[in-house]
Amino acid sequence: MSFPGKIAIMGGGSWATAIAKMVLVNADEIIWYMRRPEQIAAFKENGRNPSYLTDVNFDTSRIFFTSKINEAVEKADTLIFATPSPFLKSHLKKLRVPLYNKFIISAIKGIVPDQNMILSDFFREEYGVPEENIAVLAGPCHAEEVALERLAYLTFACKDREKYKPLEKMFASHFVQVNATDDVNGVEYASVMKNIVAIAVGICHGLKYGDNFQAVLVANSIQEINRFCNAVYPQPRNTSESAYLGDLLVTCYSKFSRNRLFGTMVGKGYSVKAAQMEMEMIAEGYYATKCIHEINDRYHVNLPIVEAVYDILYNRVSPVIAIRELTEKLR
Repeated sequence: MSFPGKIAIMGGGSWATAIAKMVLVNADEIIWYMRRPEQIAAFKENGRNPSYLTDVNFDTSRIFFTSKINEAVEKADTLIFATPSPFLKSHLKKLRVPLYNKFIISAIKGIVPDQNMILSDFFREEYGVPEENIAVLAGPCHAEEVALERLAYLTFACKDREKYKPLEKMFASHFVQVNATDDVNGVEYASVMKNIVAIAVGICHGLKYGDNFQAVLVANSIQEINRFCNAVYPQPRNTSESAYLGDLLVTCYSKFSRNRLFGTMVGKGYSVKAAQMEMEMIAEGYYATKCIHEINDRYHVNLPIVEAVYDILYNRVSPVIAIRELTEKLR
């Protein structure tokens, strides 16, 4: 078997659907795991995902659907995980097939909440997947724009440079360009933290702070991300590259950003629970805020933006007060 072999998409949401669209440009067929059989039945009947990116049509004859995670893993050589991080462990609870001999691509821009683990560490430590068999998909790439075939730039972070070309062939197309890096941990932590920053941006938008302040906030946030990544996983990196700064900018400013929307509602006076219920989608930054706060107990990095968001979401500090205090710490 030559890498990547048979490819399985793990997840049924908008990002999983966008990934399937990208992969099917180059792959003859894919395996697609979705938890709900009724979602699969509707997908087969209509040729599109009934719940997410519903305008994207698929040739379902090229898709082997299954609601059984063990069947998907057993049939596949490469697994692309695209489930929200808070739900990943519940999916994997039913797993009986080993993962150590699979190639894992994490498209999850989040963190395993109760263990405070980035996904590459989680698959390596909990499932014995060698680090050379793990890649992380990063970069500014909202699912909604992929669906519209607007140009997107992906970055694959992987320790094994031999995997870069096959990964590029798997994803590159007329609407997707692919870059590579070996900074797996840095890219993952940056992907986690940009969601927290987007919540902060949304809160400030809800409080009617203007563009001038938002620019200062985002400029400070990339410095904050850089400080944290250098403390937790020191290696040479340029956080002005698209995998870091580009992803941060699109998450902070795009109308498709769930985390910005969540923050905007909180800034307008919604409670955290009310904002979550109204969105009916996962804002990864909510969980990431607590995780990064707790991880930083070990490193003591200066993270004023993360701490302001943590105070608002978890300590119930008034957004007006927390952001006013934050304004004194930015430069």
